[in-house]
This record gives sequence, C-alpha cells and structure tokens, in this order.
Amino acid sequence: MSQPVKATRTERTKRTPSSGGGESAGSRRAAAQRLSMRRKLAAAAMELFATQGYEATTVDEIAATAGVARRTFFRHFRSKEEAIFPDHDDTLVRAAAVLDAAPPHENPLDTVCRGIKEVMRMYAASPAVSVERYRLTREVPALREREIASVARYERLFTRYLLGHFDEGAHHDGDDDPLLAEVAASAVVTAHNHVLRRWLRAGGRGDVESQLDHAFAIVRETFGSGIGGRPVVAGGRPAATVSASEEDEVVVMVARTDAPLTEVMRTIKEALQR
Repeated sequence: MSQPVKATRTERTKRTPSSGGGESAGSRRAAAQRLSMRRKLAAAAMELFATQGYEATTVDEIAATAGVARRTFFRHFRSKEEAIFPDHDDTLVRAAAVLDAAPPHENPLDTVCRGIKEVMRMYAASPAVSVERYRLTREVPALREREIASVARYERLFTRYLLGHFDEGAHHDGDDDPLLAEVAASAVVTAHNHVLRRWLRAGGRGDVESQLDHAFAIVRETFGSGIGGRPVVAGGRPAATVSASEEDEVVVMVARTDAPLTEVMRTIKEALQR
C-alpha cells in the first residue's frame, strides 16, 4: 500500500510546533493573539473599504483605524487585499489536520469532505462579517482574485491528499487515477463554494451544514466509487469486485481484507439487483 504523497506537507508550513504530543499554553496564547490582531486589522480594512472605497484606502489608514503601527500591519499581511481574509491560513492548517488524523479505513473522499467543512465553519462563525466580505469581493476585482487564490490552496491540498491514496506505480501517462483525484478534489471544493455562495446571498441565514451534506452526497455518488464504479479504499485498489456467470445464477465476490463492511454490503446489494 502506498503512503500519502509527502507534497501535502508544503501546505502546512505554518502549523504551530508542538511538544509532548500537544501545544504549550504559551503557543496557544500566541496563536490566539495573532489571530485576534489579524481579525482586528481585517475589520478595520473592511470598514474603510465600505465607507471610502478600496482604491482610496491605504495601508496606513487601515493600521491607524486598528490602532497599530504600519509595521504591525505588515507583520500580519503583505497587502491590503490580503487583509480581508484573515482566517484562511489557520483554516488551511485545520483542514490539513483533519486529513492527517483520518481513520485508516475511511474513504479518502469522505475525509476531504470533512476537511473542507473547516472552511464553512470559518464563514459560519461570523455570518455578518462573511456577508459583508462577500459583498466587497463581488465589487472589487483585486479582492475577488485574492479569494480565488485562497480557493486554489484548498484544491491543491485535497488533490495531493487524494493522489496519495492511489498506487505510486499508477501515476503514469494514460492512467485515469490522477485525473480522478484532481477532478474529485475540485468537485468537493466546487460543491462547498456553491452552498457557501447561496448561503451568503441569503444573508447568512439557513441550515448551511445540512445543505453542505446534501451537496457532498451528490459528489460521493458521482466520484466516491472510484474508477469504473468500484468502491475504493486506501491504496487506490477496489474494496470489492463482483462477477457473475453468464446465466446470472452465481455471483462471485472478491473483497480486500481491509474493505469497509458498508462497501462490501453495498457491492453485494448492487450485484443482486442487476
């Protein structure tokens, strides 16, 4: 069985170091202070963008509104458009942590769906702020481009994770597994963004979690069975395959020893219903 592709680690460089199996109180406090300042600067930027316009707003004005020096702004953000998205770095780390801690027999696509829920939780934690930010990104092309760049980071993380669950030897020209991994990761992100935009247009109201679960069910139905409609487990090989005699009187099933029971039972049920 191949190991997950190590390239996923490149998306995780900002994770807080830990010792003894957990973060120290000092590390957690520093991370909380950092996020609090980032959010304070973001709130100041959004206020100024909304009142005097994006182009007319300077970094100095954002820093002054937040009550900090210009150099403090640049310790947290590289540009004023980046300041509108203060939580994505931390959310990306949390999404990566979900992938790292996935149960060994969980369908990788289910893991990715759980990972991207961290993004929805980020938006849902502050509905009013998220709705206002959505309005601004629709009006300011530079903010829209920054948002697209953030989405691409999640897609790269999830694509690399799914690629890591196919055999390394299968990564060659003409093989569909890498294509499936990339398309499936994109589908999960697209489903999430579709639900998120609908929720934001509704003013941040409604049960966004159930809407997201419904969207993910559609993605799983489309991609979750792997190549050729066969359930896939870690390693990229089918969990179970079925063959039948020409008279369809005998059904023979071959299952992996680590195949989830639910996948095995589903394969049997589908074979008997043919």
